[in-house]
Amino acid sequence: MPLYSMTGYARAQARVNDQLGYTLSVKSVNHRFLDVQLRLPSGLDALEMELRRALKEHLVRGHVELTLSVERTAQQTSGFNREVVAAYVEAFRAAQKEFSLTGEPDLNTILRMPGALESNHRNSGEDESEALTASVSAQIGALLQQLKAMRAREGESLAAILHGSLDRLAQAVEGVAQLRPEVEQRYQERLTQRLSAAAGSEFSRQRVLEEVAVLVDRSDIAEELARMTTHIGHFRELLVSGGETGKKLDFLLQEMNREANTLLSKTGGVGGKGTRITELGLAMKAEIEKAREQIQNVE
Repeated sequence: MPLYSMTGYARAQARVNDQLGYTLSVKSVNHRFLDVQLRLPSGLDALEMELRRALKEHLVRGHVELTLSVERTAQQTSGFNREVVAAYVEAFRAAQKEFSLTGEPDLNTILRMPGALESNHRNSGEDESEALTASVSAQIGALLQQLKAMRAREGESLAAILHGSLDRLAQAVEGVAQLRPEVEQRYQERLTQRLSAAAGSEFSRQRVLEEVAVLVDRSDIAEELARMTTHIGHFRELLVSGGETGKKLDFLLQEMNREANTLLSKTGGVGGKGTRITELGLAMKAEIEKAREQIQNVE
């Protein structure tokens, strides 16, 4: 599966009939969850439900805005609804005859009645909404596939950037591993000197060496380097497998940052080549932070 970015855009235009067309567009940006915002003309409740269902089926995370813009290229033919007007006139004449009334029907009153100015029931708002709903429902699948294709292309770019960060991170880890034996030796020598000076006349070389061994063991960074290497390998596997990996990658980067912090705390103040380890540790943290910025946009 490809690695998906949460950034994408897609747009489609279609016609329902000679008088009615529409533009359907969808754009997405990063978000912790799937956050859907629909902008539709009023009276399309059934379509809204269908669109929300389709978005949830195709997308996992991201702030998604879907907009439906309706265009009418011709106005309805002006006129009146013959059935409504005829029924009113007929009722008026019947009442006039039954009760011996005088007067004539008021045309202004008739044309103000609901539906009196609709010349054709087939062109009513209800039928138009049904036709629009059917057409948009048929288009939404292809539109979301277009959106996912763009998100996949963006995901490829993100993956390339992240692989570069991993390469530099792995190089820093290897650099620390090469310096580790010499730095440990220097650390041991410094501890021996300080403990010997502190012991004074009570000096016991065996006791000093035992204390040094304990302290050196506590400052050993072999486990941090091993875990960092494992995390890098796991990270690469997730990038290759693709799919819904954003949250997993973010968690791994948190773990990597924790290892880098521990490494720095254990090697601080050693001096000599220990300074180089500090530089490499800070470089690790910089690459991890860069990767975390990119991960915020991975689905």
